[in-house]
Amino acid sequence: MLPSLDIAGWLLPLGRRLLYAWVRTRVFPESIAELGLDPAKPVCYVLQNRQLSNLLVLAEETRQARMPLAEAAFAGGPVRARRSFFFLTRPQRLVASAKDRYGHSPLLQRIVAAGIADPQLDIQLVPVTILWGRAPGKQDSILKALFSEAWRPPGHLRQLVAVLLHGRQTLVRFNPALSLRELLAGEPDEARALRKLSRVLRVHFRRQREMAIGPDFSHRNTQVENLLAAEPVRQAIAEEAAARSVSIGEAQARARSFALEIASDYNYGVIRALEIFLDWVWNRIYDGVQVRNFDVVTRIAPDHGIVYVPCHRSHVDYLLLSFVIFRRGLMPPHIAAGANLNLPLVGPLLRRGGAFFLRRSFKGEPLYAAVFDEYLHMMLAHGFPIEYFIEGGRSRSGRMLPPKAGILGMTIRSFLRSHQRPLVFVPVYIGYEKLVEGDSYQRELAGRPKTGESLWGVLATVRELRRYFGRAHVNFGRPLDLAEALGSLHAEWRQESDPRAPWVRQAIHDVAAELARRINEAAVVNPINMAALILLATPKLAIDEAALCRMVGHYRALLDGTALAAGGNGGAGNGGACQADASETVNQALRLGILERVPDPLGDILRVPAGQGPYLAYFRNNVLHGVALPALVACLLAHNPRLPLSRVEAAVGGLYRLLRAELFLPWDPAGLLPVLHRVLALLGERGLVRADGDGVAAPGPNSREYSELAMLGEPLRPTLERHLLTLILLHRHGSGRVTQAALAETSHLVARRMALLYEFDSPEFAEKSLFAGVIQNLVDESLLSEDAEGMLHFDEGLTAPVADAELLLGEEVRQTLRRVAAEGAADQAAAGQGIT
Repeated sequence: MLPSLDIAGWLLPLGRRLLYAWVRTRVFPESIAELGLDPAKPVCYVLQNRQLSNLLVLAEETRQARMPLAEAAFAGGPVRARRSFFFLTRPQRLVASAKDRYGHSPLLQRIVAAGIADPQLDIQLVPVTILWGRAPGKQDSILKALFSEAWRPPGHLRQLVAVLLHGRQTLVRFNPALSLRELLAGEPDEARALRKLSRVLRVHFRRQREMAIGPDFSHRNTQVENLLAAEPVRQAIAEEAAARSVSIGEAQARARSFALEIASDYNYGVIRALEIFLDWVWNRIYDGVQVRNFDVVTRIAPDHGIVYVPCHRSHVDYLLLSFVIFRRGLMPPHIAAGANLNLPLVGPLLRRGGAFFLRRSFKGEPLYAAVFDEYLHMMLAHGFPIEYFIEGGRSRSGRMLPPKAGILGMTIRSFLRSHQRPLVFVPVYIGYEKLVEGDSYQRELAGRPKTGESLWGVLATVRELRRYFGRAHVNFGRPLDLAEALGSLHAEWRQESDPRAPWVRQAIHDVAAELARRINEAAVVNPINMAALILLATPKLAIDEAALCRMVGHYRALLDGTALAAGGNGGAGNGGACQADASETVNQALRLGILERVPDPLGDILRVPAGQGPYLAYFRNNVLHGVALPALVACLLAHNPRLPLSRVEAAVGGLYRLLRAELFLPWDPAGLLPVLHRVLALLGERGLVRADGDGVAAPGPNSREYSELAMLGEPLRPTLERHLLTLILLHRHGSGRVTQAALAETSHLVARRMALLYEFDSPEFAEKSLFAGVIQNLVDESLLSEDAEGMLHFDEGLTAPVADAELLLGEEVRQTLRRVAAEGAADQAAAGQGIT
């Protein structure tokens, strides 16, 4: 499309005007000042492919951005040229010689020669990436997806079709300038310097294209063949043949079936088609998708492999996250999906959208495990962005679940095996104001069995598209560089990089916990979260509107204040407190049916509709970690009107050790005291506590401030009840007389019974994994130990957490817990489940 570089001065402006009668672009960065160009140094632009359309776009965008003009004459030291740009690739004629096909731009050659001759000469080389049909604007045609950007350079006809189809959705990315002086430093040979600079530019453009459309990966069948040829898989095939007494061919056929079961069949056209459909869906059901801190991804994407690790609240999560990433000009990740989603029609569509499937358990299938492990390694080694949920499954309680070590451990071991490409984990918080699966979650929390995924269930979900679901929130947290994390955990990891080394298991555990903390740090407190925190703290799930407004003020002050304290501990720089004021909180909750207004002559009452309490508890639990420390202090002082400061520090510090592991709180216990004092100061500023000599005191019991202090502590009550119930049951069984599994089962069953009998209505009691987490935290804190038979042992050291927990709960609650625990322990002992 570009017959000659010597374009007449009148032809370029004319072509630009004609092209921009049709073309519309999205330019990154949005502020050209971010490029940091030095006006004292000459600028030369670099385009990858020799296309007239690309040149015309470059010329127009430099003009509109008031940058040095691409069509202006170039002057850099002794180098002079008619234009300030060059193409990296050369003309691809059928009869071109190898020298022509793989040669270098004459302008580039002259620039390099001048740089070698004068080491002080510096020229700013600005690579410009132009992608047709890859802008994050609205698409309305699936046909366009079939002619979107690909790895193979387009011919003249295809480029013309791409301009016609995608001209209104064109992405232009000006990349940071490369310094000629820095690139040529210490290189005296002109030929080597020219090859080096060309290679740097080729790698740069390749990475930019990878960011947008993904690595240049082969067809799925070729993937499978490469996978089966890998040495670990070949070894596993041989072991499978020996173990099952079958031929190598039969074992290989089995491995091939596993590979086809697992592997994605990524299709860029399908991705584009899904983008069009999902854009329609989100506009129909959501009042906007609010995205925060995406710039952290664009900064690291060119030079790093990325693993996205979002929290898991809904099946919408992976669709929404992929959509957000794709709309902002990057390749959507390949998603690890459970085999239960490999349904007819749905599974093939997800597979072409980048999903790869894994079974819930690899137990008893070493060949399957080897094939999956090698597939994941191949994906990471080729630079594919990956996404998976470290919680394993969707949270039914609304809280961050304890991370699973499975696929995260495979990722870390893959990196230990080959770490040439830097790998970064990007935690992502995804929050909703209403859940698509809300009705099914409520049924499960009420004790009904979980409904398995089915094609009928997917089709039934379509009916939900008629409802309003508020806003969705996607916040990208602080990235975790895996090499740096391993270096802090095991300084000699590069020398001791055996994936099966003893230190690796603990490293996986520590990385998982840190990722969970960073996901929580990125939490956004939306109006429904705020309404849930406040309304569920009232006796009858109702509150005066003026009182609700005061509580919103308290929470916003505490959230902002403790977020600053977290930042001082390497914490929540990317988090977000509630951005809505009290009136928006009320209006949004009313609109979503979470609240209803009851007129009253003395002032309107806001209350939770019947049956909505457990559902609202889900949204409270989304952000419970953000208010946990203030709630702990409030709960303590509400039940103990005056305590010495030393007792407050001891009680809060003792329970914080357990709560930190469960709620994935950001502060290290050793550095908790300054944060605790900050919380006390914030509560004092709000009039909710006061200094009293060497102690801390609550307001008078009949005051409004005392009632509000008690409400601040209420969100943590179900968690404290669960801890105390587990500890009471453990004491009743006695040391060495119950296993972890049996204690978790007993605690769960007793809690469910208590919820039915005494209206302790909370998702906290419906999810057995939370009780298992409490017990595991006690083991991790060395308050419990396991013997060879799995029995739990403890000593008098366990009495301190019991005493601290009882200090934070009212007398009536403590008596109820002990009575129901005694009945439940007796019933389970009679059943003899894991108890001696």
